[in-house]
Amino acid sequence: MSIGATVRRAFGPYERHISELWRALFINVDEWTRTCRSWAPDARRILEIGCGEGYSTDRLVALWPEARIDAIDIAANIGRLYAGPPGRVNFRIAFAEELAQEQPGAYDLIILSDVLHHVPLAARESLLRSARALLAPGGTLAFKDWHRNRAPVYYAAWAADRWLTGDRIVYLTREEARTLMAGVFGDGRIVEECWVRPWRNNYGFRVVTG
Repeated sequence: MSIGATVRRAFGPYERHISELWRALFINVDEWTRTCRSWAPDARRILEIGCGEGYSTDRLVALWPEARIDAIDIAANIGRLYAGPPGRVNFRIAFAEELAQEQPGAYDLIILSDVLHHVPLAARESLLRSARALLAPGGTLAFKDWHRNRAPVYYAAWAADRWLTGDRIVYLTREEARTLMAGVFGDGRIVEECWVRPWRNNYGFRVVTG
């Protein structure tokens, strides 16, 4: 178990509240999920890649009450903090590559939020190609990550990710992420961009398939 998970569990019934307060220092999760909704309001099948303990999955259920939602991660504690209606989300320990073999073209919307910087550099293109394979024609990838720069808050986020999760974090700049997306999805497939409060380091892309 990571240092962060150990510390959070020490708060017992207040764990989720503490987790929300901590994340709010770096990102307004409600704003980000509302942006995802605006990018794919009619999505019927949604996949959250790297859902973790499910702290944002509740919001997806609330924003898409009629959609079928799947959420995957490779961590054993997947969905542990999900507090939404039972049976509304199918949580599964799996790699995106596995799912792409089983259900190609199945999803109208895939959300990949603050995941890529945890993925080893050599595995990032494979993950994104799997996401592309999982999207239906005209589907949307809602991608968000943290811009690498020299701002003090960048280093604060890096330290939090590195030492609280134990992962070896490598962030991309916004331009590097654009280049990576173009290499996987093709030129011109980023059709909208955003930043998410409270920091402009939070950048997001709406990437669409042909």
